[in-house]
Amino acid sequence: MKTFVRLLIICVAVWAAMYLVPGIHVEGTQAWIAVAIMGLVLGILNATLKPVLKLASGCLIFLTFGLFCLIIDAGILCLSAWICHGFLGVGFYVDGFWPAFWGGLVISVVTVILDAICGVGRSR
Repeated sequence: MKTFVRLLIICVAVWAAMYLVPGIHVEGTQAWIAVAIMGLVLGILNATLKPVLKLASGCLIFLTFGLFCLIIDAGILCLSAWICHGFLGVGFYVDGFWPAFWGGLVISVVTVILDAICGVGRSR
């Protein structure tokens, strides 16, 4: 159940980024399917690739006082959109670095807020 709620939170965050950030868009009539698939891909990459990238770039994260994490989030968002479009055939697009940067920031903020509201991040 916790995994499903976490996936739903990521999908809501992706929808918020798509709505708020120009340069992140979905082509096609069924945008909710694209957002759901993008949320799934983004969740998988956040769970597997993001810790590895943070570990590998620990010095840069330390030197930039944590701001390099935003660059990592932007890269993961671009990679997720590329996987969705290239391999899965979903029309989810990110039009460059700056939309990915702002989209990653929106996704991070919305995820933190919804995690705090739903209590997903807390242990019992």
